Amino acid sequence: MKYPIGIQDFEKIRENGYVYVDKTASIYDLVTKGTIYFLSRPRRFGKSLLVSTLKAYFQGKKELFKGLAIDNLEQDWKEYPVFHIDFNGMDFTKAGALEAKIEDTIASWESIYGKDPNKNTIGDRFASVLKRAHEQYGRRSVVLIDEYDKPILDVLDTNLTTEIDGERRPLEEVNRNTLKGFYSVFKAADADLQFVLLTGVTKFSQVSVFSGINQPADISMDRRYEALCGITEAELYSYFDGPIKELAEEYNMSVEEMKQILKRQYDGYHFSRRLTDIYNPFSLLNVFSSMETSDYWFRSGTPTYLIRLLNHTNENLDEMTGRYYDPSEFIDYKADVEQPLPMIFQSGYLTIKDCDLSMNTFLLDFPNNEVRKGFVTLVANDYLKTKNDAGSLARDLVNALKVADLDRFRKLLTSFLADIPYTMRRKETERERERYFHYTFYLLMHMVSCYTVYTEKQQSEGRVDCIVEVPDYVYIFEFKLDGTAQEALQQIEEKGYARPYEADTRKLYRIGISFSSETGTISDWAVI
Repeated sequence: MKYPIGIQDFEKIRENGYVYVDKTASIYDLVTKGTIYFLSRPRRFGKSLLVSTLKAYFQGKKELFKGLAIDNLEQDWKEYPVFHIDFNGMDFTKAGALEAKIEDTIASWESIYGKDPNKNTIGDRFASVLKRAHEQYGRRSVVLIDEYDKPILDVLDTNLTTEIDGERRPLEEVNRNTLKGFYSVFKAADADLQFVLLTGVTKFSQVSVFSGINQPADISMDRRYEALCGITEAELYSYFDGPIKELAEEYNMSVEEMKQILKRQYDGYHFSRRLTDIYNPFSLLNVFSSMETSDYWFRSGTPTYLIRLLNHTNENLDEMTGRYYDPSEFIDYKADVEQPLPMIFQSGYLTIKDCDLSMNTFLLDFPNNEVRKGFVTLVANDYLKTKNDAGSLARDLVNALKVADLDRFRKLLTSFLADIPYTMRRKETERERERYFHYTFYLLMHMVSCYTVYTEKQQSEGRVDCIVEVPDYVYIFEFKLDGTAQEALQQIEEKGYARPYEADTRKLYRIGISFSSETGTISDWAVI
């Protein structure tokens, strides 16, 4: 089996015999039921392949679809003028890069369909090209825009500026206005448009780049198209049955055990209230190609814009995850530096895990182990700013818990905390100092996701600071700031935090830890 890793061209995939997970039934439904669409999906999730497939369909390349679902659905293959622009692969932190990209693109279209000398703005010129193509083809035009938001994400919260008419202006504002002028064509050329799709990571609100135009239908959370990108569990077992068996043999385990590993590591994305499980396609293809499970998707790119945004908010990851939200808080709200949650969700680092239909609220959490470990490690290294790698420490801590070497666990944690710069733990109030230590422990425990970790877990008589479950042991941690370890242990007993594990066959440890706000590390420790 040939895996199209890094190949997003539908024609190349079909002509060269690469594996293709058939999405054409959904594509046919899409093109026959609407005109202007917007789809948000995380990076490397198949958006570019979807755009390429649509391009081949509207160009009437029927032979490429032989044997696929759409081959039996489409009875009247037609060729339309297709206008495709891809904002991938360019660095838009350079002033003028976006303008040059759009200018070159429109100029190339004008060389084919002709240029109206009376049209000067990019929006007017684009609309003129669409009209001329409609007249010459006798059919309306198709517009496909891939990663429409990259020119904004590249410069979001960077403080980069450019000079316009002798005045310094934020590059983010300039890029937004440039895109707004470009996308204004969807209103001016409505009569000349057959189909439009814009893909991207984030959804910006109506006051942004789509201001003043016909609003695209947002299908990002539409149950009909939730599996338009990505791989469902049914598709995984249907298309990749052989590779799964081969991978299981490679790891000397049963097929069912390997399926569970793939599920924990790469599944967990949900794009509608139906909660259909969607696997990360980029990671799966890499796993089957290399016959090795690893963090392929996260290693393929660093979400630096998310780190910049998180630095603007007082909300920590532990306070964002495991909570129910109204959709307006993470879907329809304008993603910006003051409210990073929508961008974290839309970028694929959080996903829907449950929904309360009576309240119309959604539980958000990390989709899978790959994302949890990678994103938390990235945030931890940025937040703690230690000389030592936080990810390496987390692995050592978990290995110590695996064999109940609590003395080593204490020494590792004490040494690491002592290495954190004083400026990072300097807080104004006792509440902030206590929050700092809780968050630090949360980040360390969540960096290695092979075990079950609960932080601030709600029980009948209170919230447990942290519970870690490993195959042979259960650890209940309670923290105190400038207190005593015995006070922490007393709280575990008085609140009954261990009662849910009374019937558990694993050995249970209760651990009281006192942190010192003066030294920044552990001052007292007790275990029972």
